Amino acid sequence: MKEKILKAFEESVSVKQRFIRENIDTVVDVSKLLSSIFNLGNKLILFGNGGSAADASHIAAEFINRFKKDRPGLPAIALNTDVAVLTSIANDYDFSDIFARQLKALAQEGDAVLAISTSGNSPNVLKAVDVARKKKLKVIAFTGAKGDRLAAKADYPFVVPSGSTPRIQETHITLGHVLCQMVEEILFEAHRKK
Repeated sequence: MKEKILKAFEESVSVKQRFIRENIDTVVDVSKLLSSIFNLGNKLILFGNGGSAADASHIAAEFINRFKKDRPGLPAIALNTDVAVLTSIANDYDFSDIFARQLKALAQEGDAVLAISTSGNSPNVLKAVDVARKKKLKVIAFTGAKGDRLAAKADYPFVVPSGSTPRIQETHITLGHVLCQMVEEILFEAHRKK
């Protein structure tokens, strides 16, 4: 049992190390992009299914409330949190429309979306990204090694080099935390130094 536990941790660390070596420049770019979006009064709209829905909600909460610093909240919305909206759209239209219809109603020019799908093939995530592209929103994608469809639609694709859902999700939440930390430092460190 101990060997299996050690192997799981070692795999997680290895995947994260490879991911950041391949993506560090994009992490810097997205940190600056999000900081600019928030600084201009625009918002980040996040969405995903299952564990990715939990990650979307988690990351939105870190921006809205705080991550490491006591600072003003930053506008972020997770589209997977309102049960009445989700079930009414799924019932009246189709489950594949649950994020796209919300984006049509809530997104404005200058906003960005963070689409999360470990497989990169979730129809409702892909449909929402198509709406985001039509609205000329910046699209950030978190996906896994087989997530070519989602990655191809994103301005900033983050592809975790693994086919293991647990390893992909562990990297996604670490990436979400790092982005929150960098945005806080960009937006709020400069103000404290003045």
